[in-house]
Amino acid sequence: MDEIVNEPAVEYKKRKYSVQEYLEMENASQEKHEYFEGEIFPLHREVRAIGATSMSGAALSHNFIFSNTFGFLSRKLYGSKCIPFGSDMRMNIPENSLFTYPDISIYCNEIKHLEEDENTVLLPTVIIEILSPSTKDYDRGSKFKLYRDIPSLKEYIMIDSTAISVEAFHINEHQNWELKEYSNMDESLNFYSLGFDIQLKDIYQHVKF
Repeated sequence: MDEIVNEPAVEYKKRKYSVQEYLEMENASQEKHEYFEGEIFPLHREVRAIGATSMSGAALSHNFIFSNTFGFLSRKLYGSKCIPFGSDMRMNIPENSLFTYPDISIYCNEIKHLEEDENTVLLPTVIIEILSPSTKDYDRGSKFKLYRDIPSLKEYIMIDSTAISVEAFHINEHQNWELKEYSNMDESLNFYSLGFDIQLKDIYQHVKF
């Protein structure tokens, strides 16, 4: 019989947890959870917003967009100092305590991990989230606010899975976050910090709205 890992879901609502307690449970868990200021939130389904109610698994369009984008980045960054990871890579922001799993994250410096846990990495250069109807408000709002505390972050890109729409923030020459929006298949998304772009038609290949 396969080993059964019991999720302490009820206890999550009863008290706050230390980072060490979260990491011990998370590393033994078959599901993903987000941690923020002592609270733990399930992340094992499509809804990934803090405190949100879980729903069914990610839509097919989400998976197409991930595969298209991650495959492109893996090819373009092969042999460079930048390494892309998918949503299995756990990231921590020590500045505000958040532990989360971005859909795609790119690290362009030597990979640094949390001192207490080698499976948790720090200091991404680029973060990409694929928006769903249930997560887009969180990803655009409070999550982006938390991401802005990352000192190494140069770009934050949100790709909508329900329409042709990309919102791309980057740090400009004045060290301010600047937004560029894309909504046409003929346009190309520019990765300012990486020095290349990708056409939206390649991001949305196979996706039917």
